[in-house]
Amino acid sequence: MRRGTFLILVMSAAALAAGCGKSQEPGAAGGGKTLQIAVIPKGTSHEFWKTIHAGALAAAKELPDVSIDWQGPTSEGDRRSQIEYVETFIQKRVGGIVLAPLDDKALVEPVRSARKAGIPVVIIDSDLADPDAYVSFIATNNYKGGVLGAQRLAEVLGDRGKVILLRYQVGSASTENREKGFMDEMAKHPGIEIVSSEQFAGAEPQSAMSAAQGLLTRYGEGKVDGIFCPNESSAFGMLQALRTANRAGRVKFVGFDVNKDLLDALRKGEMQGLVLQDPFKMGYLGVKMCAASIRGEKVQKDIDTGVKVATLENISDPEIDKLLHPPLVE
Repeated sequence: MRRGTFLILVMSAAALAAGCGKSQEPGAAGGGKTLQIAVIPKGTSHEFWKTIHAGALAAAKELPDVSIDWQGPTSEGDRRSQIEYVETFIQKRVGGIVLAPLDDKALVEPVRSARKAGIPVVIIDSDLADPDAYVSFIATNNYKGGVLGAQRLAEVLGDRGKVILLRYQVGSASTENREKGFMDEMAKHPGIEIVSSEQFAGAEPQSAMSAAQGLLTRYGEGKVDGIFCPNESSAFGMLQALRTANRAGRVKFVGFDVNKDLLDALRKGEMQGLVLQDPFKMGYLGVKMCAASIRGEKVQKDIDTGVKVATLENISDPEIDKLLHPPLVE
């Protein structure tokens, strides 16, 4: 074989080998390529989201070709920031997105854009106004959670008294469903009067505490017997306001979700119930379903992760204890 011909063959073989070794499309799995899944919570500071993060990491650990990119707003009121995270991940062409939308309407178009780009989106925690835009919805039955909260509060009040509902914020489908469940159930208890149900706590404990203080000032001693708050930050803000007003434990109080302070309040009798979700399962199944969808596997459209009520009486029950002490990512 002539030397020139031999060199051409060697160069052609090298070029072919290089072509076979090219990485796949961004986010694609297979051939040793890691599948990147973006997980975007409503916020990153509350223990609820830290538990979702732990669940997402656990799922990724079980899937050797999957890695997660955890990014989200610091504040749960920052819709613009969350939209920008979704848009950025679309531009990066990640394999899939797991999203807890801050607003059931504002996040519709970004999720539709992901779908058009061929990026499947799994929605967790709080629903989106367009179910066709996502491949799976994984969450608590939030309406049922609100019903359970109302039933617990009615029980400890003996079905009589004046009650306040401190709402969370407009546009949050999860808490709006809890609030509706609470109000619908309370309508079945004629001995209970809802004296306030239109005040919003806002996204942060500080704003919740301010709103709660305003309500406690308006409804002084003897004017309110029970309170319900539909999420961690609103419950924590109300707890601080009750303590400041020296009314903790004297007003019956049921909250939603758990952190160390709320659990301590339950143990001390300052709260009579905590409605508990399973955020670890949301994060875990969110990543699992997203990876399955990317691979073309059939995924379940709606998954209910369960809801229970913790009380001082059942606090040691293994199922309740597991939800009261979830793993966290700091």
